[in-house]
Amino acid sequence: MKAHQPDYILISTVFFLVFLGLIILSSASAVLSQDVSSQSYYFLKHQLIYGFTLGLIGFLICQRIPYTYWQKLAFPLIVASLILLSLVFIPQLGYEHSGAKRWVDFGFFSMQPFEFVKITFILYLSAILGRRGKPQEVIKNSLVPILVIVGILALLLYFQPNLSAIGIIILIAGLIYFLAGMKISYILVIAGIALAGFWALIKSAPYRLSRLTIFLHPELDPQGQGYQINQALLAIGSGGLFGLGLGHSVQKWKYLPEPIGDSIFAIIAEELGFVGACFLVFLFVFLAWRGIQIARRAPDKFGFLLASGITGWFFFQSFINMAAISGLMPLTGMPLPFISYGGSAMVASLIGVGILVNVSKYTK
Repeated sequence: MKAHQPDYILISTVFFLVFLGLIILSSASAVLSQDVSSQSYYFLKHQLIYGFTLGLIGFLICQRIPYTYWQKLAFPLIVASLILLSLVFIPQLGYEHSGAKRWVDFGFFSMQPFEFVKITFILYLSAILGRRGKPQEVIKNSLVPILVIVGILALLLYFQPNLSAIGIIILIAGLIYFLAGMKISYILVIAGIALAGFWALIKSAPYRLSRLTIFLHPELDPQGQGYQINQALLAIGSGGLFGLGLGHSVQKWKYLPEPIGDSIFAIIAEELGFVGACFLVFLFVFLAWRGIQIARRAPDKFGFLLASGITGWFFFQSFINMAAISGLMPLTGMPLPFISYGGSAMVASLIGVGILVNVSKYTK
């Protein structure tokens, strides 16, 4: 294959999102930074060094590697990422935050393994379903190995616990399988089984069931389980049409939980208003559209599925985050790509963009 110029519109959109995210983070994290280090920009500096800088290096490397190489490395990478994900359960390495074991601390740096599992999972599914042959034959032959990987992954995520991560994995898998040629009737059956499994998981833990109850009736426990969503809606509503102004959020003063994490969209709506929030939604929709164009013009099935999977990952995660914090679905704790604080998430996202950009170099 002969390479040509990459999709500069996609690159510009992504880095504009990153730039916007850093600006919002500098405002949203000011109060928390003072508490942690007596500095106003502690979290911004951390995101710049361990998130953006490392992510930029990963992006520059991956956008130069021909995407076809990943097909050969997909299985070793998914195995390595599963091993890395299991390290969170080792007392000397894994550490717990807010009742969840999702991080690994190596001493000189820490990371959240699942952020990188999303990339390797997309690579593995695209590699195994992108093989040559009749679609139904490929799907049939791939079903057992993929179910084994998904089963191990779901088990590890369940014990963290991280139910929203299982959800995003199922959504990505469903999208790639659909695009690979699986019959819609089969997908609907699998979706029904997955929903039944999710309901069983929700019923098995009282806090999950309470989240669903609070989603339906947020007024029932405004000082307890409903506190975050009520404060988020207050932030979004108080922003009005044009917002209170950058840096003038009231909710970031320890009223809204996780203002730099999964609640950051509420801070954006509060400071930049309805117009600013809609502009951010437009950027994610536009990013998805560019990703779809790259996938449609990919030179082979592997490139098509890979570009579609990465695009679906960004779209699903951004949609779930913004919908949840706006009260349109139950809270999930899922960060907003390129915007929320988190070095691992930023690095993984920019690596994913680098792979997508490389696919764009070989489009027809």
